[in-house]
Amino acid sequence: MDKLTLVKVGGKIVEEELTLKRLLYDFSAIEGYKVLVHGGGRSATKLAARLGIESKMVNGRRITDMETLKVVTMIYGGLVNKNIVAGLQALGVNALGLTGADMNLMRSDKRPVKDIDYGFVGDVKEVNANLLASLIHQDIVPVLAPLTHDKKGNMLNTNADTIAGETAKALAKYFEVTLMFCFEKKGVLKDENDDESVIPEINQTVFRQYVKEGIIQGGMIPKLENSFDAIEAGVKRVIITQASDICHGKGTIVF
Repeated sequence: MDKLTLVKVGGKIVEEELTLKRLLYDFSAIEGYKVLVHGGGRSATKLAARLGIESKMVNGRRITDMETLKVVTMIYGGLVNKNIVAGLQALGVNALGLTGADMNLMRSDKRPVKDIDYGFVGDVKEVNANLLASLIHQDIVPVLAPLTHDKKGNMLNTNADTIAGETAKALAKYFEVTLMFCFEKKGVLKDENDDESVIPEINQTVFRQYVKEGIIQGGMIPKLENSFDAIEAGVKRVIITQASDICHGKGTIVF
């Protein structure tokens, strides 16, 4: 089975010229088939402020009303996505920028209102993995924006980690998939104040123990839960690392 590397990078890295340049250079050096999934939240917040639209967040998740949806569609599907595509083309990588609506790649349902109304936020229901795999086999590198659609004419804001996880799971039928979640630290840390205290490997048992002891907490918990879901669904390995290490396979390996 062919190998495929799927890299998810946060908005901060792709929104600044220097870090974007470095990321794209490192990403272009990854051998074999690959996919890039990106965020772009800070740019969306900045544009919204310039347009007089208030950004509301709950537990790090954006409340997406109709006006905010227009902003995130412009930023994620437009500015950030196309900057990445142009940068990769300059490095000889035949990239194609896509949202979930393009070619019906990823369909979501609007998140039901429980305690919080998130607005136009999508929970992924279906990934057109066959179509995506056929693009990849033609040496096209998909660059996926964190946007899906409901097949009723609405775009939906969708968490980039979720897009990466669902895409990796769907592609596991066609490739041996390595999923990389990149953020600003070198991996999952044993001591959040010590950047060198990277936990080299982690499984479910160790994870539960560390959560109990308070070593792993906050936003790292859903990241790792996503990772274990991906492994259970057939993804070969998940690596949590910093963007500058995507070529080296360093970081925390989840298995």
